[in-house]
Amino acid sequence: MPLAFVTGSTGFVGLNLVSQLIADGWDVVALHRPTSLRVERLRYLGADCVEADIVNYAPLRDAMPTGVDAVFHVAGDTSLWRRSAEAQTLVNVTGTAHVVRAALERRAKRLVHTSSAVAFGLHSGRITEDTPVSAARSPINYVRTKAQAEREVRRGVRNGLPAVIINPPNILGRYDYNNWSKLFSLIERRRLPGVPDGGGSFCDAAAVAQAHIAAATQGEPGSNYLLGGADQAYVSLVQAAGRKLGRRVLSRPVPARALNAYARIEERVAPVFRRAPDITRETVALLSSNLYCDSSRAQGDLGYTPVALDDMLDTTIGWMREEGLLKPR
Repeated sequence: MPLAFVTGSTGFVGLNLVSQLIADGWDVVALHRPTSLRVERLRYLGADCVEADIVNYAPLRDAMPTGVDAVFHVAGDTSLWRRSAEAQTLVNVTGTAHVVRAALERRAKRLVHTSSAVAFGLHSGRITEDTPVSAARSPINYVRTKAQAEREVRRGVRNGLPAVIINPPNILGRYDYNNWSKLFSLIERRRLPGVPDGGGSFCDAAAVAQAHIAAATQGEPGSNYLLGGADQAYVSLVQAAGRKLGRRVLSRPVPARALNAYARIEERVAPVFRRAPDITRETVALLSSNLYCDSSRAQGDLGYTPVALDDMLDTTIGWMREEGLLKPR
């Protein structure tokens, strides 16, 4: 059976990927940090769990099997809080450089890097893999570091590493503990102040996992693959989620200026209560932009199949209820 090494295995995409790899007959070595939650879930799925942090090179290299069929580098810090910028850069950029270096040293047969559509920067129209990258000009650290991480992968490609980059936009699905699930929780608790006038493409976490696996065998080394799908204005998404949750939400976008004022208060108050802010200024900036992308290349090369938004919402909200993150129906 083919052997996979997965970083970020306890995260949103990581758990979906490990589950699909094992279902497809792969042996999986799942890397997790000493402080990671949900390690028992990995063991239940059948993964071989190893402990290391990608920001420390030697333990990472030692954990990676020699000649592994595919390294899936999924680990990343998706924070949108400026307070986390230094730690985020360490994980997203230095950590990726370490994974690339280890993959070269261990003679990995393929590296599949989980990036994001934001690595191209925030554009006003629909992007393709040929869209010029403008992420360096972004005020959002997450956007900048995803582009910087891709540069580390391309450096590996120039040194002989057969690597493929996956660029999903907004992801919905099972195992989402920290992304759109937080927004859905705010809707249920009637704590969502609204969303600005932005929108984007949405993709299904299970389909994203399948695209990763296809990229390990069918992807063109050195290529990016955008995973688009259902296009939706964020205010429309919130309305659709509100209907499924039985909550009334605002029917129009809230001006970014008003949301920024709310975010400033959250950023000051949240640390007092030892929690992350419900919304930050970087969240507002990202949701004020458009993140629409074309997935023709992924559909042609990887057999990627988009999923309808209503189905993705049902999957995500149903899973959240199962996990106790939302009230039972």
